[in-house]
Amino acid sequence: MSGKDENTRQYYFSAAEIAAMPERLHRHQFNENAVRMTRTLGDPAGLEDMGLHIVRLEPGRESTEFHFHGQDEEFLMILSGRGIAEIGDDRIEVGPGDVMAFPKNSPAHVMHVPEGAGEDLVYLMGGTRAPVDICTYPKAGLRMTRADGVKEVARLDDLRKV
Repeated sequence: MSGKDENTRQYYFSAAEIAAMPERLHRHQFNENAVRMTRTLGDPAGLEDMGLHIVRLEPGRESTEFHFHGQDEEFLMILSGRGIAEIGDDRIEVGPGDVMAFPKNSPAHVMHVPEGAGEDLVYLMGGTRAPVDICTYPKAGLRMTRADGVKEVARLDDLRKV
């Protein structure tokens, strides 16, 4: 069996190659405690309609702001560590091998790593990239729209039916 060649280079990532990828710090625009260290796999593979990332959360951090998407779907698979997933009104302890999948308009969700966890939480995260999405942040009272890469935000209290 031969190794990776130019024809497979963009489609296959060994564990060693993934570990060597630089992590990018991502701080959520509506939650300064949501700090993710991210290795992006989808972009180098040429994925256009789906994002794919390996994410590491340190103890005391959150994955994002409590949210749900109107058009994008997303999934997470815990690779190592433990955390608390908040899905709607439920709180669930999550660990290696656990999977969460969120279709369009699913309950709002977020993950937390307890301050004294003693280890980072690492997970594989993926999701669709619809040309238009509406993301609602119920605890923050915000709704963000994204249309062809342009994001706009409004307070939920300011929205009116027309």
